[in-house]
Amino acid sequence: MHSGKSYRLKEFLIWTRRNVYWLIVIGIMPVVLFEELHVHWIAIPWTVVALLGTATAFIVGFKNTQTYSRTWEARQIWGAIVNSSRAWGTMARNVIPDREVEKELIYRHFAWLTALRYQLRDSRTWETVTKSYNREYKRFYKVPEHETPLETELAKFMNESEMVFILSKKNRATQLLALQAETLRRMFDAKQIDSYQYMEMQRVLNEFFEHQGKSERIKNFPYPRQFASINTFFIRLFCFLLPFGMLLEFEKLNDLIEGPMKGHMVWLVLPFSVLISWVYTTLEQVGESTENPFEGSANDIPMHQISRAIEIDLREMLGETDLPPAVTPVNNIVL
Repeated sequence: MHSGKSYRLKEFLIWTRRNVYWLIVIGIMPVVLFEELHVHWIAIPWTVVALLGTATAFIVGFKNTQTYSRTWEARQIWGAIVNSSRAWGTMARNVIPDREVEKELIYRHFAWLTALRYQLRDSRTWETVTKSYNREYKRFYKVPEHETPLETELAKFMNESEMVFILSKKNRATQLLALQAETLRRMFDAKQIDSYQYMEMQRVLNEFFEHQGKSERIKNFPYPRQFASINTFFIRLFCFLLPFGMLLEFEKLNDLIEGPMKGHMVWLVLPFSVLISWVYTTLEQVGESTENPFEGSANDIPMHQISRAIEIDLREMLGETDLPPAVTPVNNIVL
């Protein structure tokens, strides 16, 4: 997540410069053919390009709205995890009579947060974080889940036998919640908690299952490929045809001016076609970078920061004073 006021134009230009390179090539070819080689039949009516541009703008806007909704939903899910975690910590402190079991339940919750964020950082074939321009931008920040092995993180919160058991499972977050439920059941059977307390704590566990399931739904179901594909096709077609549609429009300007540019106004097709096309390709790239909120891009949900904030809150509930530091942004990026 970008935590600064805004991205700088320089950052956008570096991030999208590869688009600019091929847009320059696309823009210069029709100008050279029209102006230098006098192949005037390549010019197409501006109306055709304008209609295509309008359709492209609609579909780009639709995609960006939908991809933003995916990111916003992910942020709402992790906001709900914060609330449920605080409720879990409060219940563990006020309901569980055994202080060791209280700590076990809270620390195992930290393990669940850790396992869940590591699972959500696993790559999928449709994710875009490995594309050259995204991979290059990663030099400005680090993805915590890619820096430290899961085993190292889990060892902070679990004993060795439980950790070996969890690491042998595919869905580790689910198994950690199952262990929480098993602990509650043992306490209920031993009459350490009554039925109402048991049901209330089980209800919060069910909330964690729900939050996890919603996160996995976003992670495992991409923005529909048919919409993503048609968006790319339309933009590329528009960017290709745009300079051809601008040739006659700039040619008409030769009759309206005097000076060294008279007779050469067609050359202005190059900068203006690149500028307009860059707007469309950048909108597509922004939508693409918002599409998968758990992939490890600079615009991801800050799961590590949220998990650390939860850990600090719950450790303070336990009365601990040796707390881990809050996660802070690096180059305005926080994950």
